[in-house]
Amino acid sequence: MNDTPQQIGKYRIVREVGRGATAIVYLAENPYYPEPVAIKHVRFKDKVRDEAKWNRRVLKLLKAEAAVAQRLDHPNIIRVMDVVFDPDEAYIVMEYFPGVTLERYCGFERLLPVHRAISIVFKCCMALDYAYRQGIVHRDIKPANILVDDEDNVKITDFGLALNINKKVESDSTFIMGVGSPAYMSPEQIKSYPLNQKTDLYSLGVVLFHLLTGRLPFRATNPAQLIYKIINADPPSVTQLNPELPELMNSIIRKALEKDLYSRYKNGAEFAKDLSAVRYKIVDDTAVQADTSRFSMLRKLSFFTEFDDIELWEVYRISSWRKADERTLLIREKDADQRFGIILEGSVEASIDGRRVARLGPGEVFGELAWLDSLDHRHMMSVVSIEPTTYIEINPSALALASEEIQELFRRLLSTVLAKRFGAAVRELARDREPALRGDLTASGLDLQLVDD
Repeated sequence: MNDTPQQIGKYRIVREVGRGATAIVYLAENPYYPEPVAIKHVRFKDKVRDEAKWNRRVLKLLKAEAAVAQRLDHPNIIRVMDVVFDPDEAYIVMEYFPGVTLERYCGFERLLPVHRAISIVFKCCMALDYAYRQGIVHRDIKPANILVDDEDNVKITDFGLALNINKKVESDSTFIMGVGSPAYMSPEQIKSYPLNQKTDLYSLGVVLFHLLTGRLPFRATNPAQLIYKIINADPPSVTQLNPELPELMNSIIRKALEKDLYSRYKNGAEFAKDLSAVRYKIVDDTAVQADTSRFSMLRKLSFFTEFDDIELWEVYRISSWRKADERTLLIREKDADQRFGIILEGSVEASIDGRRVARLGPGEVFGELAWLDSLDHRHMMSVVSIEPTTYIEINPSALALASEEIQELFRRLLSTVLAKRFGAAVRELARDREPALRGDLTASGLDLQLVDD
């Protein structure tokens, strides 16, 4: 059922362009203005007890957004042109910006070239610097609230949670405890400490991290663990997750994500200045699209079943793609070399002292014993390709620079592979052995009793 209205106030509705938890955004036309506009529209629900409370909260956010945004006039902040509050509905009329949110570019398969990501965040830095000089802290900077078009024009939107720092907290109608999106919140925001512009710069640092690596700096399986990491843990360096990034990006991200407010960027202009220094050093602006066909091959392998897409993209980054002809020696027995491989296509033979131990095919791993051996780091078996074989090679030095989640996954999965192979080997060994002793059930441990001294 299409519930799109034909008209809101004097504005003719063209189509719906977005929908959130509290409002619907429409593309509309103003009969007295040639340019299209965007209308953020809320129709209040029936005034039963719970919904009336929800209505008041939504109205509070809309009024806050209107009051704040009308004070801001910056090329990288969405401009508000009209605000209407009626008993049954409320809407904010804004400039229409035909872009997409930065969420589109946070997945590894769609990462922007470094120079573009830097350019976008640079503009956000300057916009937030301007907003703070007007006494406004956004408090909910995240990819969903940053719009960008094909020419990298940028607009920060959704100031509904903004804090007017020129007012006292007690009387500030925009002050709502715990606002923000947890993954992008600063440590001081999580702790409900007083906020200034540095909280927005922290959140923008998280956005930059996400744009450059395809993942968040802190990942967790539950909110409590995420909060603990944001407050206490150090983020991985961006060059560990994306070796193609300039080394200087590590120090910029580290400063933006400082837990100590005195060590963090003091304002958006300072953050922007460091970004421009990196951008100046980037000579090659050509973009290399990620090879999604190779990612798809990894996704189909049983070995990577427990890896989510973000983790699998990281494996793609740290691994080397190898092709071997028939009867090629891939690993030599007793070599002190901790590299291991995972077969994509083809098959290999593992042997000890010239005797075949196993044949392995797609999805199976070889050479893992040397990596798991923390003392000698030597290969126990030789591995030779039986036919033309494609495999990914994991170098331990690259894996050591990967995120803790990836290292732990490999340890756990390779240990499981080793345990299963050991069990199969012992079962095979037992085939030609003499029958085992059979215990007397009446004297088994099931019937043992404690005896007092």
